[in-house]
Amino acid sequence: MREPLPLLVVDKLSVHLPCGDRIVRAIDEVSFTLQRGQTLALVGESGSGKSMLCRAIMGLVPGRALLPAPGRIVFAGQDLGALKASERAGLCGRRIGMVLQDPLSALNPVMKIGRQIAEPMRHHLGMSRDQARERSFELLRAVGIAQAETRIDCYPHQLSGGMRQRVVIAIALACEPQLLIADEPTTALDVTVQADILDLLARLQQERNMAMILVSHNLGVVAGRAHETAVMYAGRIVEQAPTDELFARMRMRYTRALFDAIPRLDDPAQAMLTAIGGQSPDLAALPDGCSFAPRCARAEARCSDQAPTLVSDGHARHRYACWFPCAVGANT
Repeated sequence: MREPLPLLVVDKLSVHLPCGDRIVRAIDEVSFTLQRGQTLALVGESGSGKSMLCRAIMGLVPGRALLPAPGRIVFAGQDLGALKASERAGLCGRRIGMVLQDPLSALNPVMKIGRQIAEPMRHHLGMSRDQARERSFELLRAVGIAQAETRIDCYPHQLSGGMRQRVVIAIALACEPQLLIADEPTTALDVTVQADILDLLARLQQERNMAMILVSHNLGVVAGRAHETAVMYAGRIVEQAPTDELFARMRMRYTRALFDAIPRLDDPAQAMLTAIGGQSPDLAALPDGCSFAPRCARAEARCSDQAPTLVSDGHARHRYACWFPCAVGANT
């Protein structure tokens, strides 16, 4: 049976930011597809390009940004780059929702949360004030906020961090989007609340058959929560595979370093956390070879001279960019 057409296609997308006489390659020829109802995790350190990639999909890149050809973003068969700004804003606001990583900054501090939830429904769906308010009650209950009748008239500062994040999720879901982008949705939340928010997103996704892009710097967060995982470094995807396959057969050295940095419950008390040495590369002066080579303990001369491309070694959906990959089943 023929595989259905993807909901989202990102093809050779680049985002370059002029900075004086230099060009910052924030995103460099990134490609992936996402099916309806599926979750793609984007994982990497801060500055790896995850958030900029999400903003590019939403059309929220800085005004000075350059998107060189032949990069394309196709959503539900529509080339977003071919749309007028107003048409794209209408499509993204209604059919693509985004959960930002800092709810306190994302919410208007002087506007009650009920009005903030209602606004997209009134603008995109043409609901009346009463209709939108009633729907806002339903959304607050759906995201697990108790006493919605009281909370709806609260200001953001009157809510806890976890409740504010739930409000941001309610706003993102207000117009029943087909795709939800969750950009580090558990930042600054304690571990228990993080799990609650991630479980909530998974439940809402299943109920609505949404596709989702889940952004995180922590491989441990996406384990068991994403169908496929793409690891980003220096604006590029350096490894991508079905999540179970990625954890079973990590090949790229950077992916392995991220995994080794996850704290473990069976570590001895007071054990030092494993860190990735060195600094992230300057995106305006990327090396000729592998961008991770200066931080990689296994790098050789070829790694500094020639950049590896994404290749597969038998599993068609598992690709990685590394000249000297981790051995299958090995810990190094």
